[in-house]
Amino acid sequence: MPALAPPATQHPAKVEPLRVCVTGAAGQIAYSLIINIANGTVFGPEQPVILQLLDIAPALEAMKGVEMELYDCALPLLAGIVLTTDPLEAFRDVDYAILLGAMPRRAGMLRKDLLKANVGIFQVQGAAIDAVAKKTVKVVVVGNPANTNALVCSHYAPSIPKANFSALTRLDENRAKSMVAVRAGVAVDQVKNVIIWGNHSNTQYPDVAHAHITRDGARVAVEEAIKDEAYLHGEFIKAVALRGAAIIAARKLSSAMSAAKAVVDHVRDWHFGTRSGEFVSMAVVTDAHAAAAYGIPEDLCFSLPLSIKEDGHYEVVAGLPVSDFARGKLDATVAELEEEKAEAFAHIEYLAAVKKAEEEAKTAHANGDAAPVAEVSA
Repeated sequence: MPALAPPATQHPAKVEPLRVCVTGAAGQIAYSLIINIANGTVFGPEQPVILQLLDIAPALEAMKGVEMELYDCALPLLAGIVLTTDPLEAFRDVDYAILLGAMPRRAGMLRKDLLKANVGIFQVQGAAIDAVAKKTVKVVVVGNPANTNALVCSHYAPSIPKANFSALTRLDENRAKSMVAVRAGVAVDQVKNVIIWGNHSNTQYPDVAHAHITRDGARVAVEEAIKDEAYLHGEFIKAVALRGAAIIAARKLSSAMSAAKAVVDHVRDWHFGTRSGEFVSMAVVTDAHAAAAYGIPEDLCFSLPLSIKEDGHYEVVAGLPVSDFARGKLDATVAELEEEKAEAFAHIEYLAAVKKAEEEAKTAHANGDAAPVAEVSA
């Protein structure tokens, strides 16, 4: 559908709108997120945006309801809306792509089952981003398993720099900071430099060894403020990693409001940069620098501490001491991500082989030949 632009006087003149694609646009997270993109919370009070909203065909009517509500908000920065079920339309010329849409994990579903269910989605979306998005597009993957989905997406968008793909671990960071704040008796904005290492999964490592709080005007290391190593190395890590499951148990629905807030924080910091001396957690595709800094293998989507410049370019914060305890945690989450990566690309190869066999059978049938017996191993 074509963009429907409000009157030009409603948004600042001479500022080119940012095009922002949100997938899974009829879903819970999107419902909390989209208003923050359109009202200036993410990109600032003078930056117009065009929202390019993507979802599956059965969700189109629900997206129309979202569109109506957006216009009913009378947002001066909303320069247009595109609703579509076509990835090539949704990603065309976008500056940011926020990939929320994915099959949710159902009762009894193993993580590898979720991986197989979603890998094809991110293969298709990566190819569409490669074909029609701006080459400077920044991509945030939220649909789980987010790290490996982001890696797959980047693989199928070879013309886009790998540094432009990320997965959301800011929700884990926010959860960890909030727990530290409660334990230390300070406001959450006084907690800085908590790190989430690795995968957005139970193997993630929430690390406060380099974090600090500000209390009564003084800077205090978190470990000194809390003074409970057993808690920080045990219950705290488990509570952060399992917080999503706890929310599902309580709400009977997955995290939405907090996930949307985490996306806001992630994108805003990527757009504007981090403050001097502060860093944030983002899962990014590792390169030789990450390997040299912390022994993380290349070509994994791994959450690391990043400092981000005003132009959006980021650097891995190097030189942070890694204890033996931390090394064990990093190695465990690396192992899980390597396993996920192998499973994801093996499944993609399997799907390609099945498709090829089906096409050969159709061709043989059309030519009146006996259909070949396809033997495709799963």
